[in-house]
Amino acid sequence: MTNAPVKKVPIHLQSSQNRLLIKNGKVVNDDGMEDADVYIEDGIIKQVGRNLIIPGGTRTIDATGKLVMPGGIDPHTHFELEMMGAKTADDFYKGTRAAVAGGTTTVLDFVLPQKGQSLLEAYNNWREKADNKVCCDYGLHVGVTWWSPSVKKEMEQLVTEQYGVNSFKMFMAYRDAWMLDDYQLYQAIEHCADLKALPQVHAENGDIIARNTEKLLAAGVTSPEGHEMSRDEEVEGEAVNRACVIANQANSPLYIVHMMSKSAVQALRIARSRQRQPVFGETLAATVGTDGSHYRNACFRHAAAHVLSPPLRPDPDTPRAIIEALADDVLQLIGSDNCTFHEKDKEMGKHNFSKIPNGVNGVEDRMAILWQKAVNTGIMDPCRFVAVTSSTAAKVFNIWPQKGRIAVNSDADVVVWDPRAERTISAQTHRHAVNFNIFEGQHVIGSPQYVIVNGRVCLDDGELRVAEGLGKFLKTPVGSPHVFGGEVPGAPATPEELHHSPSRYTNGTPPADLLLLQKQLESASVAGSGCSTPTGRKMREPGQRDLQNSTFSISKETEGLDTKTSVRVRNPPGGKSSGLW
Repeated sequence: MTNAPVKKVPIHLQSSQNRLLIKNGKVVNDDGMEDADVYIEDGIIKQVGRNLIIPGGTRTIDATGKLVMPGGIDPHTHFELEMMGAKTADDFYKGTRAAVAGGTTTVLDFVLPQKGQSLLEAYNNWREKADNKVCCDYGLHVGVTWWSPSVKKEMEQLVTEQYGVNSFKMFMAYRDAWMLDDYQLYQAIEHCADLKALPQVHAENGDIIARNTEKLLAAGVTSPEGHEMSRDEEVEGEAVNRACVIANQANSPLYIVHMMSKSAVQALRIARSRQRQPVFGETLAATVGTDGSHYRNACFRHAAAHVLSPPLRPDPDTPRAIIEALADDVLQLIGSDNCTFHEKDKEMGKHNFSKIPNGVNGVEDRMAILWQKAVNTGIMDPCRFVAVTSSTAAKVFNIWPQKGRIAVNSDADVVVWDPRAERTISAQTHRHAVNFNIFEGQHVIGSPQYVIVNGRVCLDDGELRVAEGLGKFLKTPVGSPHVFGGEVPGAPATPEELHHSPSRYTNGTPPADLLLLQKQLESASVAGSGCSTPTGRKMREPGQRDLQNSTFSISKETEGLDTKTSVRVRNPPGGKSSGLW
């Protein structure tokens, strides 16, 4: 495969790329699927439908048997970040190159000022690092890593159209670097609400972590395993609850980044029963794709490569529980927290786990890992997949429907997804700048065949042809209707549900009781086709025999159905078999 950068194409050479027709595919948005062709011109989707009238000189991509989805939006990356005495290996070129290879066409990175540093100065530094390197569009969150009247004033400047920032991240961990105390956190969240900007929090109890670290090191625990021991699930769950309380006191919405444990998810569900404003939960590809057992690996290189915060959890049931939470709309988004470090940098913590730079890969494999773990297992349908990997991020950060949707006038950021494509993830073939991959050896079925970025084919039948500098900075306006318009995400826990699994959700909308709905469908003479919800969120039928962990079977020969094309999924052993959507 070709990984060499391609410089931005001059205007006079772009004519062959200005017009593109994606034909015979199944278009998947967060609210439904349809058989439709997609015509793209000058980086914009111009037509969606059948029997389109297309000008001559248009390139055609045959998407028969493929799914045509909005390009992925990764809401959480760290490219060219300096932390813990090291600098991340993936810069804005290599990081966005890896993103595009995996089907992600927009990333949202974090400006993280040092304590005492001007937020505007840090923002300008990030723009200088990124603008001429990015292979896809990118936006910026800004960290509030210290508090003062000047920080408050700079937040007011950053939300203006000149800078285009609508989200600020606060840390409840990293005690000696970025952490705010509760008083400062309360002030920062209040100010975000006043500005109609979205406050984000890294939810861990930094004081408990600091004390636990001291005790573990004193007891001779220095290996990477100590990292998870110093900040177990309870420490994360407590901080999630506290963040929600503070946000509620401030009458503010909230976005909790990288939720990594069942305890954190349960704390969020309980908090939603009392919150006055929306709370959004984000998890990571790492959380659903691997687990904390790797911290016990005798090889330091292997164990340290998995260190991030909050850590991966040793409970083997965690990945499945997090996927269920995503499917049920308890969690709304999945990012990567891509923050890769070279082996030599990780070795700084060889004799002290607290010195290991925190971060893993994920921006390239995020979509394929989730597809394999959630869609191929029948837990999630393609519409919900689009929601958690793209559309919800676009709505939350106020760039929808420009991004996150296949529709007329939306940006031509499109993925042609092959649900049958098989590959094995490996550091030998990935596009990251490091020689380790936390998903090493995992076999996935379902990957992008074509990736279109702003109308340009950057993954062309599996061949990567990114253009360094092709991407542009994406301003994110404040006042997102999805955040401040009264649209509440997730399912608040009722008293009866506080200690039980949530019922199934359809992209955030509670459906009728499953059995009642099935009876209604049966009476409508469609029971033989299985259950299909208005937005495509699959509802599994009880009592049917499961087949093997599966791939999609897209069939145009389905008889007796009033649908254009059916998509069939087989579920894993022990689950419930789905029908057709």
